Amino acid sequence: MNINHHLDDATLVSYSAGALSQGMALVVASHLSVCPQCRQRAELNDAVGGALLESLESESIADDMLASILTQLDDLPLAPHSAVYDLSHKTIDPEVPAPLREYIDCSLDQLVWKRIVPGVTYYDMPWEGRGVSRLLRIAPGKAMLAHTHNGNELTMVLRGSFSDEIGRFCRGDVADLDDQIEHQPLVDSEEDCICLIATDAPLRFTTLFGKLVQPITGF
Repeated sequence: MNINHHLDDATLVSYSAGALSQGMALVVASHLSVCPQCRQRAELNDAVGGALLESLESESIADDMLASILTQLDDLPLAPHSAVYDLSHKTIDPEVPAPLREYIDCSLDQLVWKRIVPGVTYYDMPWEGRGVSRLLRIAPGKAMLAHTHNGNELTMVLRGSFSDEIGRFCRGDVADLDDQIEHQPLVDSEEDCICLIATDAPLRFTTLFGKLVQPITGF
């Protein structure tokens, strides 16, 4: 896999610090699973963070602190057997990064896609929060409406490719964008382009039509 677009340093630092939303963290983890370059940078951030923690002065704690914590854990109710997550039945699709397999149990083509407009469908991740976290599937030759961002947007390509004002993004590439970027992605591959997308705030469409249909798009 030839990856040309990578995660920003600020995003990797936020990921290491646990400061990203669930959707954003999933995109980062998915990219790290296929990108040795970004994975090495993330491991360096983790090492730096660990060194900083070790440099902090230790605080004294009560002698019975550990025993108290263990007692509280013993008092917690056990999860029912049905809550244990079993991965043995899941289909291993090479197009689906390992972290994403935690949330979908079939191939990309077997997902139940919902249509936004002709040629554009989506599959929402199973959680709620700020912004949007979903898989987006766009047919060849179709384009997203021109937009900028009220916050941050992470997009990882799982299949196909698209081009915009920044460049061409292929399988494994990630677009790490902030509110300074305005773009209009156009699918330039002969197959559908499927992306894992997360935003932390609604998009800001730059055309009147985009603003009118924003409630329909879910972005």
